[in-house]
Amino acid sequence: MRNLLIDAVHKAIDGYWDDAHMIVQKIEDPISHWLHANLHREEGDLGNAKYWYQRAAKEYTEIDIVEERKSILNVLESSGG
Repeated sequence: MRNLLIDAVHKAIDGYWDDAHMIVQKIEDPISHWLHANLHREEGDLGNAKYWYQRAAKEYTEIDIVEERKSILNVLESSGG
């Protein structure tokens, strides 16, 4: 699962929104929910984004979308498992 999420983050960073979204919507995990929220924020669907931030136990944010993705990637890479 971790590798799928890393792949999803890279797809999102590279502009493959649909591909990243297809991955995260199949995974029930707080980090997946966090990326899901980020994707919907980029899409401009803030209501849906806020829902997914809540599922991820994260506060809604307006930081740079790519910077947030890098933070998600850092968490995934530091988890090691």
